[in-house]
Amino acid sequence: MNLPAQSSPRTNAPRLTLGPLPYYWPREQTLAFYREVAGWPVEVVYLGETVCSKRHELRLADWIDIGAQLAGAGKEVVLSTLGLIEAEADLRAVRGVVEQSPRFRVEANDMNAVNLLAGRGPFVAGPFLNVYNADTLKLLQDAGAVRWVAPIELPSAGIATLRQELAAPIEVEVIAHGRLPLAMSARCFTARYHNLSKDHCEYRCIRHPDGIALATQEGEPLFTMNGIQTQSAQPMTLLDELPRFAEVGIGCARISPQSIGTARIVALFDAVRRGEMAADEALAQARVSEPIAANGYWHGQPGRALAAVMH
Repeated sequence: MNLPAQSSPRTNAPRLTLGPLPYYWPREQTLAFYREVAGWPVEVVYLGETVCSKRHELRLADWIDIGAQLAGAGKEVVLSTLGLIEAEADLRAVRGVVEQSPRFRVEANDMNAVNLLAGRGPFVAGPFLNVYNADTLKLLQDAGAVRWVAPIELPSAGIATLRQELAAPIEVEVIAHGRLPLAMSARCFTARYHNLSKDHCEYRCIRHPDGIALATQEGEPLFTMNGIQTQSAQPMTLLDELPRFAEVGIGCARISPQSIGTARIVALFDAVRRGEMAADEALAQARVSEPIAANGYWHGQPGRALAAVMH
């Protein structure tokens, strides 16, 4: 859906970013999705495969073509690298992405990518890097990082403190909506779910456009399995926290793609940052259509703490 043009965001309002697609969708579904994204009120779009190098519906050349189209629509395009390197083939894939710099900015999601990007120009330090102190972030800045996507476990107070300890400023981005990427593993949980080996997985991820939901024996949501990635069971959101981003020093709010409703979530975030809708009202609307879980991490609590969405 194409969203209507709106008034300009408020001063100090965060830019909206669309994170890389974490799931394995059919080629035509993916292409159609990004054709819609061209008309969405997001300033930055991340593209590429971050989970599994075996996924082959789109190749690097396809992501570059999509990037060119989105850049033509006025978006800042960033190519994202894999979050877990297991073989030389994975490293070759990372090199291929890095070689697109400086045509497109690159998001480094492991230290192999950081090493390859060092000295090539500005890049984004992705959420899969373990950055929890100013010394580590300064090391990445020295290598060329100009934007940092904070780890999901880092609370808002920790982000603010870390920024204050830096000698030079850096743009800060947080994952503001979507299933949280909790961990990567060498084991493919989707293949195991289908009683297949990882080497002969038959690309079963494509059957699960939002991953595989797992529950406890009592039936409570537990995790979402997405190939080798473990995600939170339900989407989290910082929609109600958006007005406070400037206080923490956060300049970018990342929304992770889902198969249904991403355009609506983007519209709600955009309405809040423009002052056209109260944050609490937007949160209530978002929760009508999906079971948004709490974001305890933001408040320095366990990730599932309900207090995070109850003001």
